Amino acid sequence: MEIQYGTSMGKVRSNNEDYTGYFYNQKMKALALLADGMGGHNAGDVASKLLVEAIGELWESTDLTDSDAVSHWLEETIQLQNDRIYHLGESYESMSGMGTTIVAVAVLDQQVVIAHVGDSRVYEVVDGILVQKTDDHSLVNELLKSGGITEEMAENHPKKNYLTRTVGMKGKIEVDTSIINIHGTEQFLLCSDGLTNMISNDHILQLMTQQSPVGYKVQSLIEAANQAGGRDNITVLIIDLQQTGGEA
Repeated sequence: MEIQYGTSMGKVRSNNEDYTGYFYNQKMKALALLADGMGGHNAGDVASKLLVEAIGELWESTDLTDSDAVSHWLEETIQLQNDRIYHLGESYESMSGMGTTIVAVAVLDQQVVIAHVGDSRVYEVVDGILVQKTDDHSLVNELLKSGGITEEMAENHPKKNYLTRTVGMKGKIEVDTSIINIHGTEQFLLCSDGLTNMISNDHILQLMTQQSPVGYKVQSLIEAANQAGGRDNITVLIIDLQQTGGEA
């Protein structure tokens, strides 16, 4: 397995509110995390970094290997950090209203556990097919699923960036989790919407399936989003189960 990641501020934003990284627990099971922060006074970058580093540090102290236990742990841990971020936002004016998305992918022996809140995404690439494994927690996606708007209307919807769930909300949040059986030939892509709002799934698949090192694929995806306009921060993390290595 090899894990590589990269991030870019993009061509429009003045700061980068995305944050990503990966961590190993006591049983050497990897947990990859990616967060896209939001909030005034640069509080979004505080929220995303705080969340990734807190979950990562807690993961390093565990010895979990069972998929159900990992799924339950991710739900509880994300809720714990949701409460922490909400209370920080309430306590400090400079952090008022801060929040963040999160996607988490834990790689176990025969399975992958995915947890997420918000509209950052996880994709699986296997046998030349790209499959989105997360469901955006956004107003536009809710309208799409209900048939209220078409995919063409969604592309330019005035509330495209309105999220229905984030980490940093008051009270209990619903964390979506799933467990996927793996065969060791898959690639997993974690990304912020700065990638998916700029390039198509077909373009993502083309770059993910090129015969290139994993780090080159990461940079190719970021460059493609910037070339398409780079209207937001762009962050990409790739887990390639076929490769050896792991340094980012």
